[in-house]
Amino acid sequence: MTWTSWCCWTKWRDSSESERKLVSNLPYEGLKPKNQPNRRYAGNAIKTTKYSFWSFIPMNLYEQFHRWANLYFVGIAVLNFVPAVNAFQPQVALIPICIILSLTAIKDAWEDFRRYQSDRQLNGMTCLIYSRSQRSFVERRWKDVRVGDFVRVLSNEIIPADILLLHTSDPNGVCHMETANLDGETNLKQRKVVPGFSSTNSSFEPLNFSSIVVCEKPNDDLNHFNGFLEEDRRKTGFGIENLLLRGCTVRNTADASGIVVYAGHETKSMLNNNRLRYKRSKLEKKMNTEVLFCVLLLICMCLIVAVGHAIWLQTFSSVPIYFVPNSDGTFTSAVLSGVFMFLTMIILLQVMIPISLYLSIELVKMGQVFFITQDADLYDEEKDTRVQCRALNITEDLGQIQYIFSDKTGTLTENKMVFRRCTIMGTEFPHEENAMRLAFLAGEMDTDEEVIYQQNRRPPLFSLEEAQDGPEGANAHLPGHSSLHGSRVTAGAPSSRAFSSPLETEVIPDHTLVQLMEEEEAKPYLDFFLAMAICNTVVVSTETARRQRANERRNSSISWSPLECLEVLFGRGTCFQRLSMSLTRNRGSLSEPIHMDPTDSPVYDVPTFSGSVQGPDEGVNSPSNCRATTGRVQAGSSSVAPEEVCYEAQSPDEAALVHAAKAYGFTLLERTPDHVTVRLPSGKVLEFKVLDVLSFDSIRRRMSIIVRHPRSKEIIMYTKGADSGIMERLQNTFEDRRRVKSQSRDVAIKTQTDLDMYAKDGLRTLCFAKKVVSEQAYMAWQVKRQEAMSAISKKEELLMDTADDMENNLTLLGATGIEDRLQENVPETIQALREAGIQVWVLTGDKLETAVNIAYSCKLLDQRDLVFTFNMENKGACKTMLNGILQELLRNGSLESEASIGLVIDGRSLSMLLDDDLQMQFVQLCTRCRSVLCCRATPLQKSRVVTLLRRRLKVMTLAIGDGANDVNMIQAADVGVGISGQEGMQAVMASDFAISRFKHLKKLLLVHGHWCYTRLANMIIYFFYKNAYVNLLFWYQFFCGFSGTAMIDYWFMIFFNLIFTSSPPIMFGIMDREVSAYMLLQLPELYKRGQHAGGYRRSTFWIAILDAFYQSLVCFFVPYWTYAGSDIDIFTLGIPMNTVSLFTIILHLAIEIKSWTVVHWVIMVGSVIVYFVVSLVFSALCVSCNPPSDPYWLVQEQVADPMFYLVCILTTVVALLPRYTLHALRGTLVPSDHLKARQKDQLPPHHRDRWLREYRSLKELCASFPSMSSSTVPQDTTQSPSTPTAPLSSSTRVQN
Repeated sequence: MTWTSWCCWTKWRDSSESERKLVSNLPYEGLKPKNQPNRRYAGNAIKTTKYSFWSFIPMNLYEQFHRWANLYFVGIAVLNFVPAVNAFQPQVALIPICIILSLTAIKDAWEDFRRYQSDRQLNGMTCLIYSRSQRSFVERRWKDVRVGDFVRVLSNEIIPADILLLHTSDPNGVCHMETANLDGETNLKQRKVVPGFSSTNSSFEPLNFSSIVVCEKPNDDLNHFNGFLEEDRRKTGFGIENLLLRGCTVRNTADASGIVVYAGHETKSMLNNNRLRYKRSKLEKKMNTEVLFCVLLLICMCLIVAVGHAIWLQTFSSVPIYFVPNSDGTFTSAVLSGVFMFLTMIILLQVMIPISLYLSIELVKMGQVFFITQDADLYDEEKDTRVQCRALNITEDLGQIQYIFSDKTGTLTENKMVFRRCTIMGTEFPHEENAMRLAFLAGEMDTDEEVIYQQNRRPPLFSLEEAQDGPEGANAHLPGHSSLHGSRVTAGAPSSRAFSSPLETEVIPDHTLVQLMEEEEAKPYLDFFLAMAICNTVVVSTETARRQRANERRNSSISWSPLECLEVLFGRGTCFQRLSMSLTRNRGSLSEPIHMDPTDSPVYDVPTFSGSVQGPDEGVNSPSNCRATTGRVQAGSSSVAPEEVCYEAQSPDEAALVHAAKAYGFTLLERTPDHVTVRLPSGKVLEFKVLDVLSFDSIRRRMSIIVRHPRSKEIIMYTKGADSGIMERLQNTFEDRRRVKSQSRDVAIKTQTDLDMYAKDGLRTLCFAKKVVSEQAYMAWQVKRQEAMSAISKKEELLMDTADDMENNLTLLGATGIEDRLQENVPETIQALREAGIQVWVLTGDKLETAVNIAYSCKLLDQRDLVFTFNMENKGACKTMLNGILQELLRNGSLESEASIGLVIDGRSLSMLLDDDLQMQFVQLCTRCRSVLCCRATPLQKSRVVTLLRRRLKVMTLAIGDGANDVNMIQAADVGVGISGQEGMQAVMASDFAISRFKHLKKLLLVHGHWCYTRLANMIIYFFYKNAYVNLLFWYQFFCGFSGTAMIDYWFMIFFNLIFTSSPPIMFGIMDREVSAYMLLQLPELYKRGQHAGGYRRSTFWIAILDAFYQSLVCFFVPYWTYAGSDIDIFTLGIPMNTVSLFTIILHLAIEIKSWTVVHWVIMVGSVIVYFVVSLVFSALCVSCNPPSDPYWLVQEQVADPMFYLVCILTTVVALLPRYTLHALRGTLVPSDHLKARQKDQLPPHHRDRWLREYRSLKELCASFPSMSSSTVPQDTTQSPSTPTAPLSSSTRVQN
């Protein structure tokens, strides 16, 4: 049973189950499989192979015969076994199709054998399974694991199945898991023991487990898992946070144990392990239509011969003596003979259908993919990644893209979140010193500022090497394995930690905010930073830091610590000294961060800021070795020594916020399912008990953590989220309505003003709020929460309802502005894509103001654009505005030529515009816009937009993104491109191509896309042309009574297509370059031809066919008239015809080749040499290989005759003269833009570059005056009216 059939059977079997119930296998150990309670569920052995040893031949043939071309040729070969219609020896007719089927079968067998080796290695890995008889965990192979078994996984081991976590070595019941093998994310995920199983006082004893596990049936959702443990009618709910996923690696946890709930092909990782999607390219679809035309042409030619044969037979008054009668002595009638002749000619002219075309296309695409992946310009040295081609059969689609749909965060931007500024209780803090440091690190400082910065910089007390290889580095090693575990396979070195660059981890505090925190009424500020420190999912790790130091490549660049940045920004003897004095005096003078009872025993010295500012004796705070000091060490101070802390964040936003809180002294020290520990700036430690966490989701757009304060014992909820998710939840009732309401309103208004300012500056915004919850309200809410947690059906909806019940009447604390910088060369890339005729859309989930600012920064929108913004609350207003804009554009047609139109749409309006009654008008408006920006778009809306444009406009679309929220959009487009960024590899795994930078899209499309499309289009046309070689046989029928006789030996016909002329077109499809990469990048307009099938048109196909018919006429009649009246036999006549056909086909290709290399010469000349060598050897050895033909020594006689060479030269020249003349006239009178570019590229470099500068100046001038451009510059009729271009002509000449 194959993987596909197994999955289908499992899906059918589980479709009748609404849930899965399983029990422990231990009481049934040793029983027969039929008596096992969990026998219905899949085992853990996997099989991804398609074939077995015995099923390979029939299954592979069955798959290959799904191609109708293979069926066609097999039918022709079988037809040749019928004596009445056979044209050659039946065995000989089988050779071509057998070779094609065999080569394809060998390729498939090799691929399947590699899958078999991988399966065998994976199934043979060992793990620890609990044995009842031995009362301990024993080693077994992965394939022996069953649902209901208890498995223990040690540190750095790969998890063998989906396991419900019941015990860990961590005293808090936590297990850290790295999912890089599953989704590419390098940060650690936290998993916790199912509630009630986290006791660490005793070791885990599987024999005592008597619960029934009830969970959902297997599915491919990696982010959701629901179920409960049932024992004595008591239910304990669990979720995805309690599930260890197969393929992931246990990190920083000595061991973890649990019960297997899904195994083998039913695990979430295997259900997500989809094979590469098969996509049919647009060119391939067109090619299939041309194949049908060839079939019709073949039928017409065979009908002509059949009718001619019947008419020829009727010209005889009596039966000629050379007619062979049937077995009964009768002769076949003329009509029936015509029918037989039709079938005979189908066999004889079968090469008209290109049997080897499909295999040649696969080989060409493999070669194209190889050259794409080897392009050094598409290699990212920083990430050590190169472009990936995951879909091998749509490379030519890269050259036909008309619309690009791009994500913003992580795609256009770096996704390296940098804390820039914040607003607390209505007061904005710009963090100007931090902004100057970031500008210097990013290389954006003015020259004067940089000189001052460098002059004031003090050298560090310790070198970078000492900072990296100090005592901590000396002790950096991985915990060893136990002796039992030493022989088993473990995971490799952990991946580098994400979101840990200096830009992201180092923050210089705002001087004003530091002073305000020293005042007595600083409680709101402290609440704000506590919310930043604990309201997240960041995992604290020190082991990861050591592992990273041991494996990470050392950075040779100097890292600037916050202390040094402060010193050089303020100067040693001025502001910085005053700031240092203010930071060290009056420690303990601030008020308490939360409501406190003065009678409680632990007394807080509420923090004075120290944060990451270090004293001179603390070394360098280098992010490369994950060092984060948590307090200043001063003489006579009781503060604890600096401690190394590393943060594993699932998103860069959270990492930036935690590092910002740490800069102000609020250092997150530990996070467990039960508590969160924070070190205050004073050095005191607060341990908050975690009561519940309301996780973030895209609908609520916020997350909350409910904790109990260690001093006041109050229940407090801290919430963070988008402004749209927080502002609508603020409190509306207060004790003193007049005062508090006014104050709350002022804070909200000021905060909203600051948020708008942040958004206009292109910053990502987050709001923070808190709520004090009474004991009674929390207990009542907790009952509903537990019921929702224990539910299986509609669990997500129930959990969301409980979150909404709690997240109301919030008190606003403040907001943050985080910068996400544009990637390198993004504006230039978008500009080049636009010049190439590609429409660029940006679909993002960011708020409108932030997205608009980034759109202007990356040149998606221009200051001269006429921008329409859709931000409506109701559908009526949206429809009115849509119709009004369309009417105005139709009424004032010059509006589009005078100004480019931009469109900005928010999420609510987008959902209305995607309704059925507005779709048509929406599409009409979009076609008139130069730029479209969709904000607050959900993943579903992104995919709907792509699908709408692709289906309505029938255009080629490309979607590019970097995160899991872009997967739907990537899969909906014709071509999906994933960026291997900081948000994991889910987008990459769902894509057809993967790059590391947005700027690489420029060369991928404009160069490789253009080359792939042009090469493949020309190769396919050439293939159809060269297969018309069999027309020689058609013309001969007019001189042999339409009898189906061939004047060329059939072996030569087989060799002609399989050997003599097979390599040149494949080389042509892989290596030909119509225009150099340099010119294609300098002149993006050259890309437009592929968008509208300029290289592969129906007219091009028919011109090639007509040319092939003309050349076949010349190749037949010139030798025929030359040898007319001589005594040579028909096979001697066929030799010069065959030879001149080869010369004509090879030289025809030489005319089409645009760039000659050594490989071209070797293959072209080699094909001719191989032809003569094989012909001479075959003619010398084969006396009668294909009776009744007798090729013995015929070729030797021909090559010894001077007339043979004269015929070859004269025929080839006459055959190619029209095509050569046409190329010469077209290149002289009406040269194409590509020919002009190729001519300019041959100029000396300085002349070429000067011509390019003058051409760009002319183009910019035309773009500045659209009216002049539209009247004086010829436009491409298929181009968007808002993108005028200058003509690529030789009018702008370079004087030599």
